[in-house]
Amino acid sequence: MTVDVAGALAQVPHRITNPELIPVERYFDAEFFELEKQRVWPHVWQMACRLEEIPGVGDYTLYNILEHSVILINTKDGVKAFKNACRHRGLRLAHGPGHCGSEGFICPFHGWRWNGEGENTFVFGRHFFDEGVLERAEIDLLPVRVEFWAGCAFINFDNDAPSLRESLGPVAARMDARHADKLKMDWWCGTVLPTNWKLAMEAFQEGFHTPTTHPQLHEVSYKAGRAFGTGPDGVYINEDVDGRGAVNLHVDFMAKLSEGMDGMVHKTEVAVLEKLRDMEVPEDPDAATGAFYGAAWQEVEADARARGADIFEITKVQTGQPFNAVEFMFPHYFLLPMMGAMSAYRIRPLTPETCFFEIWSLVIRPEGEAYETPSEPTILPHDSSQFPDIPRQDYANLPLQQRGLHDLKHLRLATHHEGMISNYQRLVDGYLARLDRDLLTKASQTVNCGFNSPILDIGF
Repeated sequence: MTVDVAGALAQVPHRITNPELIPVERYFDAEFFELEKQRVWPHVWQMACRLEEIPGVGDYTLYNILEHSVILINTKDGVKAFKNACRHRGLRLAHGPGHCGSEGFICPFHGWRWNGEGENTFVFGRHFFDEGVLERAEIDLLPVRVEFWAGCAFINFDNDAPSLRESLGPVAARMDARHADKLKMDWWCGTVLPTNWKLAMEAFQEGFHTPTTHPQLHEVSYKAGRAFGTGPDGVYINEDVDGRGAVNLHVDFMAKLSEGMDGMVHKTEVAVLEKLRDMEVPEDPDAATGAFYGAAWQEVEADARARGADIFEITKVQTGQPFNAVEFMFPHYFLLPMMGAMSAYRIRPLTPETCFFEIWSLVIRPEGEAYETPSEPTILPHDSSQFPDIPRQDYANLPLQQRGLHDLKHLRLATHHEGMISNYQRLVDGYLARLDRDLLTKASQTVNCGFNSPILDIGF
């Protein structure tokens, strides 16, 4: 147990001493990046794959993080995870998704073999070895801890870490209520960003940037400006509308959000919302807003059920289970709910100033509906026009930000809108300081909150 918390934190390079100021070296310093590799990633739960990637027994996929590679296999006893390394001389056994047939995994170096349960089935030249180095536990694939949530397999290299559910905290219940475990992929794309992994995440930990970075959303927002204050001209946008105008703005906003994100609001949901433009609404725009969303939740749910989708009770969940439009799961996973569908992000470090960024469009699909589920992401350049508008706009900012912070000492945060950035960055410091496991778990539960959160007390 870490007794001297302050003393341990004081040893962290470029640590955060003022929660509103983030030292820029955290985004490019090689020593800091090396500490993250040693003290963060070996001890945290990481979303390793969506279970639909490996639907049948024998199907497998890979999760790569920095120098490490993990094979996730659907076995007769459920999904298991193993280190992707031959127990003889260390060669990588798998190089992408596939199916583990009767031959299993064969090392291309000396021909050692393993079956779909990770058990060694053949040692070439066994008589040349001392039997003491060929005991079963020494030659089976090395297991990696794996647990499941929200339709995904999560891995942790630390066998003493708290459980996944304990680490997630209240966010798990928020997403469980929305049937996150039933979500299926519509599409999956990935890109290499010339950006530190933390900086890439921070673009999605606050909505403060929406008016400038995503003007197409701001322009169709009802009473835009209320959340963050007026624009340079000192006025609010779309404030002087009647009830009908408010409803049309809400439909326009959802349509733009779907067009720009494609998943956060699914196209099937937009089709339902478009039919509500002519609904009877009060003249008062605020009352009309309430009437619109009440009808929208009921109609989207009814449409999903009519198509055979096992949707949750949207009205009950929207009113009884508060949620955030961007939900964060430390250290690198996001779910973005709005109605029944969601988007998801996963960010993995590559180098101090590059990361791999993945986006999913997820929907609760009708049972038995035929669909060709992707087994790996479509890789695009980060400036590809094939990305939806919203990530493309964010991706345009991030490389410029990565370069610009080299000319600063700190990034400065708005206490009430950009606090999520400070919260998770201070949790990173806790891992780097090797603080007590229980302290880190409680901090993780606090940090796993929605975007636009204020700066919070995370316990250290």
